[in-house]
Amino acid sequence: MEERIIFAGFGGQGVLSMGLIITYAGMFEGKNVSWTPSYGPEMRGGTAYCNVTVSDEEVGSPIITEATSVVVMNRPSLDKYESYVIPGGKLFINTSLVDRKAERKDIEVYEIPANDIANELGNLKIANMVMLGAFIEATKVVKMETVLKALPEVFGKGKEHLMPINEKALNRGAELVKSLITTKK
Repeated sequence: MEERIIFAGFGGQGVLSMGLIITYAGMFEGKNVSWTPSYGPEMRGGTAYCNVTVSDEEVGSPIITEATSVVVMNRPSLDKYESYVIPGGKLFINTSLVDRKAERKDIEVYEIPANDIANELGNLKIANMVMLGAFIEATKVVKMETVLKALPEVFGKGKEHLMPINEKALNRGAELVKSLITTKK
């Protein structure tokens, strides 16, 4: 198994955190992992992204040009990264902020209104966790319980009070994908 993932969005949307959480969860499950974030001027509102590889084998390169999954939180990221998804791969679109559909027909597309769900839960900052829950449910790249163990590693000490709302957001994203998969059958 090798999952090559690109997480992308505006700086401040938590895309680097999504990648780091998957990376820690993969490590906790004994998998080989790579996390390559972008640290440039894009962190101030432009397109921020990270490449994440989770594999049973050694990771050959941290750079991803052919992704098994791409998660986009905004329109510029969809425009830039849709073409990186391999045929048969998965594309996750935050439909709260993206005003167009995927153009490709050879991939699985998951339309997730992450910001809308985060607002329903009372905190817009957890839109990334809604999307991450959807991603985990669709790909099964790591277990949800391992992700919950990874959260304190990424958030750091003193942020324990944020765990319940983040867990709710992860679960809402996962539930949405379960309902989408059921509807497709």
